Amino acid sequence: MSPFTTVAAYAPPGVGMLAVGIVAEVFGPHGEGLPGFDFALCADRPGPVPTDLGVPLTVTYGLDRLAAADLVIALPWTGFRTPPAPAVLGAVSAAHERGALVAAHCVGTFALAAAGLLDGRRATTHWRFAELLAHRHPDVTVERDALYIDEGRVITGAGAAAGFDLCLHLLRREYGAAMANAVARDVVLPSHRDGGQAQYLAAPVPEDCRDERLAEVLAWARENLHQPLPVAELARRAVMSKRSFARRFTAATGTTPHAWLRGLRLSSAEELLETTDLPVEEVARRVGYGSAAVLREQFVRRRGVPPRSYRRSFTSTP
Repeated sequence: MSPFTTVAAYAPPGVGMLAVGIVAEVFGPHGEGLPGFDFALCADRPGPVPTDLGVPLTVTYGLDRLAAADLVIALPWTGFRTPPAPAVLGAVSAAHERGALVAAHCVGTFALAAAGLLDGRRATTHWRFAELLAHRHPDVTVERDALYIDEGRVITGAGAAAGFDLCLHLLRREYGAAMANAVARDVVLPSHRDGGQAQYLAAPVPEDCRDERLAEVLAWARENLHQPLPVAELARRAVMSKRSFARRFTAATGTTPHAWLRGLRLSSAEELLETTDLPVEEVARRVGYGSAAVLREQFVRRRGVPPRSYRRSFTSTP
C-alpha cells in the first residue's frame, strides 16, 4: 500500500486550536524536497466552527472529504464526553473500512472509541482522561502512560503536544526517518520520541532538557555515536556519579540512558540506510554497533525487519 497523500482532520465544535495547529504544521506546506500533502480540515458541514478558545474557525470541507482521505485524524474537542453525531462516526468508519489510516490524539481518541474502531485494540489518550476512556469502553485496552500506540491502521496518541509525536511517527513509518527528521527540523521539533515513553515528565524530551550540563552531554553523545558511550563516561562528562546521572537523566527524559542511546542509534541507522549507499557494516560502525550482525539483531527486534529489507522499503539502493 502506498504512503498516504491525502489527509483530512475532523474539527468538531469546540475543537482544540493547539491540535489544529499541530496537524496543519506537520501536514501543511513545507520547503522544497519535503512531502506535499493534500491537507484539509473537515467539519460536520462547511462554515464557522467554534473552538476551545472561543474564536470561530472557518472550515471549508464537510464529511465527504473525511470519508475519502488516505489518513483521517479525529481532533480533540471540549465536548468529548458526548459522542460525535452518527454521520461523523459513519464517515470515520467508512474511511477505515476503505483502508484509510485513522488516528487521534488526546481526547480525540474518544471519537474513535465511539465509532468502535478501538474495540479489541490498545489505545492511549491524555493521562487525565485514561480512566474515563477505560470505564466507558471496556473492550479497549487503555495504555495510560504511552505517548502513542500504533495498531496498524488505527493509531492513537496522548494529550497536547504528543500530537506532534503521533504525526511524526506516521511520517517516519510511511515515508522513512529522513523525511520525518526533515519535517521535524522544518517545524523546529525533536525528531523522534518513542511511543512507550512516559507522558508526564518534568522535561519531556532530551532536546529540550533544561539541565545545561545534561543537555551538553546529550549533544556530545549524538555527535559521537560511533563510540561505545558507556553510562560511566556520560556521567563523568556531566560531573556526576553514575547513580545521580541515571536518576537525573530519567527525570528529565522519561527513559533510561541505555534506552535513549539505543533509540538514537537505531534512528541514525534508519537515516543512513535511507539516504546513503553505505554497506550495512559501515552503517553499524557509524552508529556504534560492533558489527552488522549486532545491528541486524537490534533492528529486527525493535523495527521488525532486517536493515537491508528496511533500505529496500524506502530507497532504490540495492
